[in-house]
Amino acid sequence: QVQLVESGGGLVQAGGSLKLSCAASGGTFSNYVMGWFRQTPGKEREFVAVIDWRGGMTSYADSVKGRFTITRDVAKNTVYLQMNSLKPEDTAVYYCAADDRNAGWVTTKDYDYWGQGTQVTVSS
Repeated sequence: QVQLVESGGGLVQAGGSLKLSCAASGGTFSNYVMGWFRQTPGKEREFVAVIDWRGGMTSYADSVKGRFTITRDVAKNTVYLQMNSLKPEDTAVYYCAADDRNAGWVTTKDYDYWGQGTQVTVSS
């Protein structure tokens, strides 16, 4: 059973930085893609970033490109999301997701496994 546990969320001022972590267990992740999504109340969960576990290829939503960086530590089975130059509109619950079907990268339907989420709040 694949489990994903996020950590690192919190309250930060606009312009600040946070680093989220997603610890993965219960699977062999070499064939997985790992994604970060975020959701605010009343809105659909939206794609933020994704990384291919094996090759390290990445992709980002336009809204975070140049500010956020997704990386992975293969030895620790952990994916990170470094968030810089944070804006109030980045405030959301951030979710880690994983999938091995390689059906796609940027929609919630592309992922079978989800973490519980971690709150990120950016004050103005």
